Amino acid sequence: MTSSAQHEITGQGWDGPWYRIRTDRFEVGFLPSAGEELAGVCNVDAEVRLADGSRWSATIFTLAEVERLMGVWARTGEAMGGRYFHCSDGLIVRDSGVDNMAEVIAGLLDSGDFEHILQRLDDE
Repeated sequence: MTSSAQHEITGQGWDGPWYRIRTDRFEVGFLPSAGEELAGVCNVDAEVRLADGSRWSATIFTLAEVERLMGVWARTGEAMGGRYFHCSDGLIVRDSGVDNMAEVIAGLLDSGDFEHILQRLDDE
């Protein structure tokens, strides 16, 4: 991850079905499909834990994956024949891969947009 020195990776690896990337400011767990190459992930659920203990969620898609899904829906009739895309906690990124997605999360923290884009999870 190269977005800034303050987000250097302190650990990463598999934790059951989750692939976790840890920095000093956050930990993000990705839930890729079994056997999916991490560099090619284009549609994944993610949970972010900030240093303050708060938990946040996102479903992260690449632009190409959104286009692919809308094409499928155009054929199946879902979402008004693929005329729209909606996901309540969706985040669309340009490039695939969990490393890129973690860089986007770091950038959202740096810019102050994180809490406006990801959805906070209740711990109750």
